Amino acid sequence: MTLEIRPLPADELRHYLELVENAVGGSIDDEAWPYVEGTKEPDRALGAYDGARLVGGGAAYSFDFTVPGGHAPTAGVTWVGVLPTHRRRGLLRQMMAAQLADVRERGEPLAALWASEGSIYGRFGYGLATLNGRLEIERDRATFRDRIEPRGQMRMVTMDEAADLFPRVYDPLCAATPGFFARSATWWQSEVLPDVKAYRRGADRKFWLVNERDGAPVGYVMYRVAEDWNEAGTLSVLQVVELLALDADALRETWAYVFGHDLIKTIRARVGPADNPLLLMVSEPRRLALRVADGVWLRIVDVAAALAARRYTGSGSLVLEVSDGFVPAFAGRWRLTVEDGVARVEATTDSADLALDVTDLGAVYLGGFTFAQLARAGRTAELTSGARARADALFVTHLRPWCPQIF
Repeated sequence: MTLEIRPLPADELRHYLELVENAVGGSIDDEAWPYVEGTKEPDRALGAYDGARLVGGGAAYSFDFTVPGGHAPTAGVTWVGVLPTHRRRGLLRQMMAAQLADVRERGEPLAALWASEGSIYGRFGYGLATLNGRLEIERDRATFRDRIEPRGQMRMVTMDEAADLFPRVYDPLCAATPGFFARSATWWQSEVLPDVKAYRRGADRKFWLVNERDGAPVGYVMYRVAEDWNEAGTLSVLQVVELLALDADALRETWAYVFGHDLIKTIRARVGPADNPLLLMVSEPRRLALRVADGVWLRIVDVAAALAARRYTGSGSLVLEVSDGFVPAFAGRWRLTVEDGVARVEATTDSADLALDVTDLGAVYLGGFTFAQLARAGRTAELTSGARARADALFVTHLRPWCPQIF
């Protein structure tokens, strides 16, 4: 039969999503389906077909993604999978090519994803753009270095209350932090707040707490507890789903609530900044057992539009030659001219100062890595003396990028 990629009919959406879940050993039950369906965009779903039979697919969300000093429309790539019976036959490659063509046609200069396996997406032009920090600490070693009187009050809230309060913390952080993406009310109600049993992974219900100061929310935490005991006492694990705060005091106070939870053996958080401020707050930083792994992978789809969308530091000019082995039509040479942080980007035939792969540009674009770091890894070519230093002076950011949610 003929293997091909084509748009997915809307009435096949659930079948496609269940198939992708099946491909990785999961499933979607009737309780979860309304929440899964809530944010899906049927016109952004592609099906991989063996004749008339659906055997895989890929989709995307339409994100407003925060970049240094601004934001850019971005395809949030998700729900990618091929049945084990049809792997190693080129379907994923065809699907990624078709998706990138659609992203470009929609005028989105960026595509972003969380990789189920880090080795998969580099060959399609995605570069490692942010890091993800995970921590695990025994509750009896979770202590702070300084004693500070709390300025706010923690309050347990319902899911409906959280829908009103939590965005007031998230939105200012989103506007300032590269790697965040704007959350609509539908996204909060479908992807962030619900307590779906299928997502508990052995833990109990979800709890929502807000930290308020002078009547306004300044932080929040969502968490679950996986209860367990032995003859000696509790073995229970508190799993932080998301914890955000507007300032250092609110962050410390919100974590203090987590650290002070009774009858807990271990506290874990899956997603957090790699440079977690907790390292400088707790009395024993090593007890956090902070592990750093890959976070968001970023694909530059339109180099000129992407470079123009972000802001820079100072002024200067640089010619970048960007190669793209997966989509050669996206490659080219551009002059980046920055005046007081604002960029003008033009295609040029002038000699390049730096030669780099599209994955390299994805790595430095949000400020997660520098050109100097790429050079130490044997990536990029400096064609004009001092070009890397000039590039780093322009691209430097003062807030390290990260993304608080796997999508």
